[in-house]
Amino acid sequence: WQTAFPMGKEAFDMGYKKIVTMSWNYGFGKESLAAFNESFSAAGGEVVKEMLVPFPKTEFQSYLTEIASIKPDAVFVFFAGGGAVKFVKDYDAMGLKSKIPLLGSGFLTEGTTKAQGPASEGIITTLHYADTLENEKNINFRSSYETAYGKPADLFAVQGYDAGQLIAAAVTATNGNTSDKAALIKQMEQLEIDSPRGAFRFSKAHNPIQPVYLRKVVNGQNTVVSTPYENLEDPARGCKL
Repeated sequence: WQTAFPMGKEAFDMGYKKIVTMSWNYGFGKESLAAFNESFSAAGGEVVKEMLVPFPKTEFQSYLTEIASIKPDAVFVFFAGGGAVKFVKDYDAMGLKSKIPLLGSGFLTEGTTKAQGPASEGIITTLHYADTLENEKNINFRSSYETAYGKPADLFAVQGYDAGQLIAAAVTATNGNTSDKAALIKQMEQLEIDSPRGAFRFSKAHNPIQPVYLRKVVNGQNTVVSTPYENLEDPARGCKL
């Protein structure tokens, strides 16, 4: 929800009124499309077609041909990993990139731009991290990470680092008594994490309340365009709190 919901209003504000959405037919994909539609429809837009691709199929040509025939104002997708690489390259190869803007949940271009090459340039996404965040924590983290591992950091590296920070802080606060799980969880609930993504804390459903950024791929980097939400909380409608 968090990675897709913000893009709905952003897309409408960009002037896109009719959009095709597309994802793999599984939980994360369907929830992402629903979250986008929630905010896009509320803003006044219309999802004219939702396409669900059997997971993990990466043969997209027939879907792209249909998109070309529909001629929407833009396309919003959720794909990640190898599927994201294949989709972005196919979208460009079929000549759609120059005609129909491609938007996505940020995982579309997270950790994938090198493999996508020029096809990823200009793609706009929303996510809770961006390469070019200018806060001191991110600048230091990216420098240290590249020195240690010989490659640029991405959100997956940031989330691993933040998990380590969370565990270390909670264990310290409970004097190393990890056998008292309730006390450990209570400490985690109270923490604010100083993260490269920007500071965040946890909701009652134990999801991060965090900033979400509008990003654009420029020279292979997910650069910050704006910050639609400084502290976005997932409504966690499926949780019993």
